[in-house]
Amino acid sequence: MANLIVVCGPQAVGKMTVAESLRDKLKYNMMMNHDSIEVSDRIFGFATPAQEEFNAFFREKAFELAVKHDVDLIFTCVCAFDVPAERERMTELAELFESAGGTFYFVELSADLETRLRRNETPHRMERKPSKRDVAWSRANLLRDAERHRLNSEEGEVWFTHHLKIDNTNLSPDEAADIVIRTFGLIPNEKEEREYRFGV
Repeated sequence: MANLIVVCGPQAVGKMTVAESLRDKLKYNMMMNHDSIEVSDRIFGFATPAQEEFNAFFREKAFELAVKHDVDLIFTCVCAFDVPAERERMTELAELFESAGGTFYFVELSADLETRLRRNETPHRMERKPSKRDVAWSRANLLRDAERHRLNSEEGEVWFTHHLKIDNTNLSPDEAADIVIRTFGLIPNEKEEREYRFGV
């Protein structure tokens, strides 16, 4: 049975680096949202109908295979808490893993806008996410989404049994990951490095 840890939050909040720390500490496999975005963009172009369909298919198939082959997985994404369809999508994901005997963990990161704008331009982010290398576009997109959507939960808003919100403005990725592991009592897998981070 496979577990799924979703690490969500607004752009440049630190989802990728926290997820990478969780991956290395727990020996879970990892799929960040940009894994499917970058591939589908290269093949079908930016925000085209084919790109959007392939992006959704890529993720859906990855989740299905994780459940089928008992692969513990970490997934990063942006979640609009003001959009009902987003909660429905997360609930369906939780049910997919839980129906097979796994556990669904929902980790929400938050940080102030100044911190996020600074993190938006880090070298590691540029390296791992080619579409973010247009810094002017990326910054404008970050600010636009912050105005259009509520990208963090409100006080007392809990979507799932295992729902943890962390303000990581002043935390390192390892510190945030340790809070997740400690809070949920997660136990590392016994895996060879090539099984969960080959080529990374």
